[in-house]
Amino acid sequence: MLPNSLFEIFGRGIYAYGIFIAVGILTCLLVFFYFTKKRGMTQKVQDFTFFIVIVAIFFGFLFAKLYQAIYNWIQDGYFDFYSAGITAMGGFIGGAATFILFYFLIGKFYFKGKEKELYVKQFNITLSVAPICITIAHAFGRIGCLMSGCCHGAYLGKNYVFGGIWMRGTTDGWGYYVPTQLYEALFLFLLFGVLTYLYFNRCNILMQIYLIAYGVWRMIIEIFRTDARGAIVLGLAPSQWQSIVFIVGGVGLIVFYIWRKIPLFFTKELKSKESK
Repeated sequence: MLPNSLFEIFGRGIYAYGIFIAVGILTCLLVFFYFTKKRGMTQKVQDFTFFIVIVAIFFGFLFAKLYQAIYNWIQDGYFDFYSAGITAMGGFIGGAATFILFYFLIGKFYFKGKEKELYVKQFNITLSVAPICITIAHAFGRIGCLMSGCCHGAYLGKNYVFGGIWMRGTTDGWGYYVPTQLYEALFLFLLFGVLTYLYFNRCNILMQIYLIAYGVWRMIIEIFRTDARGAIVLGLAPSQWQSIVFIVGGVGLIVFYIWRKIPLFFTKELKSKESK
């Protein structure tokens, strides 16, 4: 809808896509601070986690480009990291792996004495708030996709069709397309609301709910995507295969919690202890 630069700063164009990505990241960080404070995370752990989040976001973008470059290489036969776009699923996986690795590796040396195990004890707070932060950042990111014309659905033609939006797609140029980006943004804002409600009502399986809910949604919405998504294998796009991993992982974690008798909802006593 707004694929061209809106204005320039120091000779470089500023695009609506980048603005919404920035808004998403900023909102993500604000949600993290507010939600962890409400749950009682100590200031030192909060500051430490914030630093790790920034590092994870940086590596998440690198992994997002790497995944897309690999998709292009499998499909077209050449690898070009610099010119590759980004794929959200790759960013999530790479960012999450980076966060967990750095959190426990650096935390082991950063926290000493009486605070030695504090970051471990409060990791569950981070695990609960993480899907909420990811969801709201992703929602704004999808609006950015809508502005740039990427990640769209089927081309509907030059004449208006109910449910279509006029944009410049990556397959047929300007025309009406199924706005899968808008539908996904609406879904993510709704999921953000649901996860937020559950967070403040002591739900202990927010990550599992996120993995299953988004995995199922992504499996469905990919059916209507017609832009370049990587090579199709056994009838499924790369993001659909990753969605299957999300769903299986979410279900597996719920089974693990039940098996280990980990509460699916915190009692008031557990909620008060987790910040100590």
